[in-house]
Amino acid sequence: MDTAIFSLGPATIDSTVTVPQFINDDERVLIDLQLSSVKAAFASGGPTSFENAGPRRKIFFEPSRTKAAIVTCGGLCPGLNNVIQSVVRMLYFSYGVRQILGVRYGYEGLIPDFGHSFLELTPQLVHDIHKTGGTILGTSRGPQDIGRMVDTLVANKIDILFTLGGDGTLRGADAIHEEIKRRGLKISVAGIPKTIDNDIQFAHKTFGFATAVSIANESVHAAHAEAKSARNGIGLVKVMGRDSGFIASYVALASNEVDYVFVPESHFELRGEKGFLPHLEKRLAESKHAVVLVAEGAGQKYCEITGEKDASGNVKYGDVGVVMSTEIKKYFKEKNIPVVLKYIDPSYIIRSVPASADDAVFCIMLAQNAVHGAMAGKSGFMVGYWNSYYTFVPLKLATSGRKKVDPKGYLWTVVCEATGQPDFF
Repeated sequence: MDTAIFSLGPATIDSTVTVPQFINDDERVLIDLQLSSVKAAFASGGPTSFENAGPRRKIFFEPSRTKAAIVTCGGLCPGLNNVIQSVVRMLYFSYGVRQILGVRYGYEGLIPDFGHSFLELTPQLVHDIHKTGGTILGTSRGPQDIGRMVDTLVANKIDILFTLGGDGTLRGADAIHEEIKRRGLKISVAGIPKTIDNDIQFAHKTFGFATAVSIANESVHAAHAEAKSARNGIGLVKVMGRDSGFIASYVALASNEVDYVFVPESHFELRGEKGFLPHLEKRLAESKHAVVLVAEGAGQKYCEITGEKDASGNVKYGDVGVVMSTEIKKYFKEKNIPVVLKYIDPSYIIRSVPASADDAVFCIMLAQNAVHGAMAGKSGFMVGYWNSYYTFVPLKLATSGRKKVDPKGYLWTVVCEATGQPDFF
């Protein structure tokens, strides 16, 4: 596993940042902290580690001559404006960078044909943007021509590009970085991982996740109130989680009111002797109510999938929430058992609200470390959070797969213990 971070060249300029201590490039953060793993790693050449993030004593770019740009891509996520604000403030006040551009509407903004002008970002402009959801820069999905995007960076004399987005955005950032390397240009590309799904590899968490869990938690409380207030009441809540069920798992634990959780990583059967619906029937007979939480990517074998793809190239999934609602009603109608089902889908509310206090702090930390790395001449990296340290992770490594809930791992075991649900497969 290659964890080396690419450098544009020797950093020879004294940093303008005033801090108690600087981080040396040889300071590392172990990936695996288990003693047995560390011992085994030392016996075979040494443990794998990430470069510790933070301010460097020497930087690569002369601040007064540096021009930076920020782009936000993909779906909305709580904290986007917080990160934009923090990057601008860090560049402006700590490093003295005065030329900061906002790229409008995602990677489209780097293709002249779309006609999106740059937005000049100043501390005054971003002063209050953390109070609102969404992104002041706008966003879009889908790939754009890599060569033409690099041409735009060159034509506008941009030295640093900060990319805020999920897996697709980071893949695009890596492609831009590779094209810059191929041309021998001195442009830094720094990624800040954004996804409420928390599915980015080598990042214990991503900004927006804590807020998503908090807001989704409120929907579960509402579903529980609806369910308890009716005989054989069923509250069904669908949350985001296309391929990873972290939101559903954490909401189930946080609310302590969920009886069944379904995530993409854990297969289940609806009917049959060990199926979900017969178990739900028993649950209603005993408790007269139930709360069901399902991630959007769960149970796709029961959904109609056409193979059609979205702008990001992902196969469009079926609406498992609607399917589950239909199947539950159908089952109990067949059994001649009256039920009252309330279906709640808070997906777009979850992703468009302002960041929570916890996420707001996290956004600042990620943004500041991204600026530190870029100003030091590092490129092709993502700021991660690993074993309580902020780290620099190569984009290629971060996008080599998706982080998922292990159906045989500790988190899912705790979820099943908390809900009391059996294995429905």
